[in-house]
Amino acid sequence: MEPRLSFPAKISRLRERMKDPEWNRYGKILLMGKLTGVVLILLAAVVMNPDLIGFSSFAADPQLKGNDIVNPLNTVWTLIAAFLVFGMQVGFTMLEAGFCRSRETVNVLMECVVDTCLCGLLFYAWGFAFMFSHGNGFIGMNWFFLNGAPHTYETSGVAFLAFWLFQFAFADTCSTITSGAMIGRTGWIGDLIYSFFVSGFIYPIIGHWAWGPDGFLATMGSAGNFFPSLGMGFHDFAGSTVVHTIGGFIALAGSIVLGPRLGRRFKRDGGGPMMPHDLTIACSGGLLLWFGWYGFNPGSTLSAMDFEGIGRVAANTTLAACAAGLSAMFVAYFMSKKWDMSFTVNGFLAGLVAITCPCYWVSPGGSIILGAVAGIIVVYGVELLEYLRIDDPIGAVPVHGICGIWGTLSLGLFASGQFGATGQFGADNSAPLKGLFYGGGFQVLEAQIIGSLIITVSTFVVAMIVMKVVNAFGLLRISTEGENYGLDLHEHGISAYPEYVISAMGRPGGMSGGDTHAAMAKTPVGGKLGESH
Repeated sequence: MEPRLSFPAKISRLRERMKDPEWNRYGKILLMGKLTGVVLILLAAVVMNPDLIGFSSFAADPQLKGNDIVNPLNTVWTLIAAFLVFGMQVGFTMLEAGFCRSRETVNVLMECVVDTCLCGLLFYAWGFAFMFSHGNGFIGMNWFFLNGAPHTYETSGVAFLAFWLFQFAFADTCSTITSGAMIGRTGWIGDLIYSFFVSGFIYPIIGHWAWGPDGFLATMGSAGNFFPSLGMGFHDFAGSTVVHTIGGFIALAGSIVLGPRLGRRFKRDGGGPMMPHDLTIACSGGLLLWFGWYGFNPGSTLSAMDFEGIGRVAANTTLAACAAGLSAMFVAYFMSKKWDMSFTVNGFLAGLVAITCPCYWVSPGGSIILGAVAGIIVVYGVELLEYLRIDDPIGAVPVHGICGIWGTLSLGLFASGQFGATGQFGADNSAPLKGLFYGGGFQVLEAQIIGSLIITVSTFVVAMIVMKVVNAFGLLRISTEGENYGLDLHEHGISAYPEYVISAMGRPGGMSGGDTHAAMAKTPVGGKLGESH
């Protein structure tokens, strides 16, 4: 038996044999036969199953419309942004829980969770249809219960349900903003009723005006539409007006109709704000909101392929928040000679709210300036509410309402004239927005003033009607007895901290004396009955 040749030896033998004409001819025939076999196998696979290797287009192709073609990259980008925006609910819950008193913490937690559940179902049933479907300049009239929806939303290339999820997270944000100014004295049934109107009607219908495909503010300035002589439509890239101003002014209406919490004395009466019970939670919640804003603003491009756009928006968002946090801290220090944590947190949140409208169209330098102004505005906004004797425990009205207006108007001042519109395959800068400070005149500013004024006034008037009607039925404000007893115990039957000794300042009347021991004894802790403290 001959020994097996090594691979190099086989190669050397083949070279020698190929010098022989007969072996050379034999090798070529063998190689051609093998290649022919491979080609025949591939042809058979294509004929028998063209989908196997992606050649189905050689068969009879279906007629595809632009709205049937899903862009997978942009869809994934939008979903990631939606998850980030939804995560802001954790931030809102922590922020509101930290700024409230311990006696109403469970009430805040319940409100944030139930608002989310209620908003999701309402936005599925008709909220999304009212806001984003075609109808007329005032309201959408298609896609109720998401029936008849196309594969993608408009020409975005984003899968329809991915876009729905993204916009549901925005709607949930607006509803949660509202609750922040109404902490500590809102009855649970009243809370459910006004939340139903906010998520089901106020936000989606008014939002349609600016974000709907045929909303009268979105099409403003064009031939045959509202105010054609202006030649400019209203712009709100990610929602300084549509989300934050709407939420902030519904909150203002609610806090006015409710009145202040029992025992709340204002500065002009010799008192001051009721102290937050946990600034650690509040600050952590604020930072989580900042993180979620990276879905809120860059995600509003709906396009991961607008590479420069998403990077610019993220950078502008960061710089505005940083500038606003510092400016609010210093302004508050000059007023109180203390480095105030609550003002600093609300300061960077104010910057985030302000940059939300103009984030796509301004430069980093412009972002820093408009953010710093927002930090100043929020401090004086809190002081204004204090002077007017309006009780807003977390500062929802100054942060979201007032700074939402400032952010919307700032586009007319700081739009740099470099950037136009985002798109599913990249930016279209053929028609850039240019603000007053960059030589663009007053056109953009005028459009922003008109849009902001219409939405702000309409929201406040409608919200006041809703709040007053709910209050007229005795459902909006909790009873005096219930508020003294403590919303957590009165409405939900449990304190957020049953294992702690709650301080005398924070302890609700329902936990004084023997009631404290009774409540503690009924509270399960670690699977056992809690001991009294």
